[in-house]
Parts: sequence; C-alpha cells; structure tokens
Amino acid sequence: MTKVGFMSLGCPKNLVDSEVMLGHLRLKGFILTNRVEEAEVLVVNTCGFIEPAKKESIEAILEAASYKQKGACRKLVVAGCLVERYRDDLLADIPEIDACLGTRDIEHIAEIIGAEDRLFEPERDPAYLYSEASPRFLTTPKATAYLKISEGCDHACAFCAIPAIRGAQRSRSIPSIVAEARALVEQGIQEISLVGQDTTDFGRDLGNPDGLEHLVRALGTVEGLRWVRIHYSYPNRTTEGLLRAMAETPNCVKYLDMPLQHASASVLKTMARGGGAATFLKLLAKARRIVPEIAIRSNFIVGFPGETEEAFLELLGFVKDAEFEHVGVFTYSREEGTPAFGLGDPVPERTKQRRKRQILEAQQKISRAKNQAYVGRVIEVLVEGAHEETELVLKGRHQGQAPEVDGNVLIVGGEPRIGVIQPVRITQAHAYDLVGEAVEGGAEAAVKAFEAGFKARKGQR
Repeated sequence: MTKVGFMSLGCPKNLVDSEVMLGHLRLKGFILTNRVEEAEVLVVNTCGFIEPAKKESIEAILEAASYKQKGACRKLVVAGCLVERYRDDLLADIPEIDACLGTRDIEHIAEIIGAEDRLFEPERDPAYLYSEASPRFLTTPKATAYLKISEGCDHACAFCAIPAIRGAQRSRSIPSIVAEARALVEQGIQEISLVGQDTTDFGRDLGNPDGLEHLVRALGTVEGLRWVRIHYSYPNRTTEGLLRAMAETPNCVKYLDMPLQHASASVLKTMARGGGAATFLKLLAKARRIVPEIAIRSNFIVGFPGETEEAFLELLGFVKDAEFEHVGVFTYSREEGTPAFGLGDPVPERTKQRRKRQILEAQQKISRAKNQAYVGRVIEVLVEGAHEETELVLKGRHQGQAPEVDGNVLIVGGEPRIGVIQPVRITQAHAYDLVGEAVEGGAEAAVKAFEAGFKARKGQR
C-alpha cells in the first residue's frame, strides 16, 4: 500500500484534525511513515492564523515539495487553515501541490489522495464536526490527548481570522464527548485537554449556555480519566458555575487557560472584546477563591493599533498585579479579512518586540517565585518520557502545567514510570521548570487512592 507522511502545524485543534486524517488513512489501509523521504504521498496540515504561522506553513509546503525531486513523493496534499484562506493562490504559486483540503473536508483525505484532478473538491459539509465515531490516530505523548469539543467561533474579535476560516460555532453533544473520553481512556490516556475556539461558548448553539459546566461534571464520571484540563476560556463567560464545577469535580485539574489579550479598556474596546484591568483582577480573585491553588495561564497581544505607551504600561502593570502562573505574548499581526485590517499597523516592529520582552521579563520573575514554593513538596506528575536534550532525564508535568505551552518537571531520581501519574518530590525550581525525584512506590499508591476515591464518589450518587 501507499506510504503517507504527515506534517502537522499550528494549534492543538489543528493537531486533532491531523489525527482524524491519520485515522482515516490507516483505516483505508495506507501505511503511515515518519520518514518523509520514503513517503509516496506527503500531507501538510497548515496554520493560517497570523503572519509567522503562514510563513512557517509555506516553508513546510516548499520543504515537502522538494521531496518530489529528492525523495519518493509523487503527490503533495496541502490541508488546513491556509487552504481556507488562500487555496487559489497556493495552487497558482506552488505548482508542486497536487490537491488542497479545507478544514471541513478532512474526512475526505483518502478520496483526495486518490483523485486525479488537481482541482477536485469533495462535497463540503458546512456543519462538519468530527465525533466519537471518527477514526483517530493519536500522535501526542503516551497518556495524554487533546479532545476538541466544538468547531468554529461566533465572536468578532477585531484581530482574528478564525471565524472566516472555521465558520460559526458548532458544539458536539456531551454524550459524544464523554464517549470519546471513555475510548481514549481505553487506549491508556490519563489526561485530556479540552480545546475549541472558545470552550466557554460550548453548548450555547445547542441551547445550553452552561454547557462547559455540565460537560466538566459529566467527564467526572469517566472511570480511569485522571485529569481534565480546560483551554481557551473567555473571561466574560468564565462563570461562577463553571468555577464551582472545576472545584467540585475531582479529576478536573486546577488549571485554566484564559486568553485576556490586553488590560487597557480602550485597546480591548478596539479589539471588540471588552473588559479591562479592574474587571479582570476581580475575576482572577474569584477564580482563586473558588478554586484554591488554581494555575491560570493567559495570552496577550502587544502592538495592536491604538496601543500607546501608556496603554502598554497599563498592561505591564496588570501582568505584575495579576501574578499569573503562565503568560504567552504575541506581537500584533495585521491580517487581511479581519475587522482591524483597516486600522493599519502603526506600532513599529521594534517597539512591539521591546514590549513583548518587557512583559516576559516581568512574568519570569513571577513564575520563578511561584515555582520556588514547590520546593520540598510532593506533587503528582504525569511522566511523559525522555527530555528532548538528553535521554538521561525524564520529563513530566504537574496539574498546573499544560502540554507544549508551559514548563516541565524534570525527574532526575527515583523510579519514574512513563505514562503514569505518580508522586514526585520537588528539589529545585527555575523560572519555567521544576526538578524532582520520583517517590519510590508512590505510583501504585496514587492509583489505588484515585480508584478508591472514584468508587466512593460513585457510591454517593
């Protein structure tokens, strides 16, 4: 059978799409290979969100195209967000591309590969959602997986092209998600990360505005699922009910990814988001009161049109006051087709980079101090495998660290077991990473304690 190689770029939501495509290909008998030089078909699942992501995607496409000369590749398929924005341009400018596949066409991947017509397009389903019945081939480290609970977005943030790319909000049903979670657990998954364009909007299109709260409680009934993690929550929809569901559901980790984008009310108004520093500080205080020891991550955009030095200093002061556990910073990217495109790009790139650096430097001090508080404690860590830089050190994550975007726990002693959540004693702290030793014999005890607690909760219902 035909060997297929895959390049997946962009966010975890895009990764889920890639895994669904891989699942379909394996189901159809295609051979999946990590050796791109051996692949007869190469698929590049692209990101088209902002300019750096678009450039990375183009570079990946050109790299894949080169294997038509130096490898076994005879067909190049380009999929994903970049296709939704620039399909015609891609086909015109890169003749090595043999087929394009949009975000709502992913389950037609085998059909696309088999088509002879370069311009062939499968029948599109505007309401497409993958489900628990969709085949999926996991590519994440052992014991962890992403679970996409919705598709599309109904927000109109001025800087964002996602609604144009992915379409309107479409939520999966809670039974469908719970069924997939159970199937993932049967494959050895212990942690799932809930993703969507706005997870707090989950269920609203189905008449259930408190859908995420109900979903969290439903996932609390999935036996063997140790950790449930929430990403991409909107501040104005992070309700007290959701926070209480997080606090009261034992397998929902004390972690919340809540991109605020800015703290200046004037900048946020221009972004079409609303809110401001005072409102956000109250929300953070409420989250920390209802969910003690919660780790909160946020992302910010610097250099948005209208961000004066005064507005930036307000953001910087807010980051210092908020004391987030984790912060990501992006420089503004002017994107055609977005409401903000007409505002131009007046903030110089040099100024954007300086502002980004200032926020990250401030956050580094906060993160270091917060990590220092872990030294001497024994905490649960999901052991994921060898560190990228050396096989002599294993790495993992505690509940307050999300996959890929946050720091790690480096395990330098004891008897850690890959794919297991087990106690680790923290011995050192750095700005982003912790260092510790696995507590011998602790893994079995931790699993037994979890199972006992689950059975007790089940008996109470």
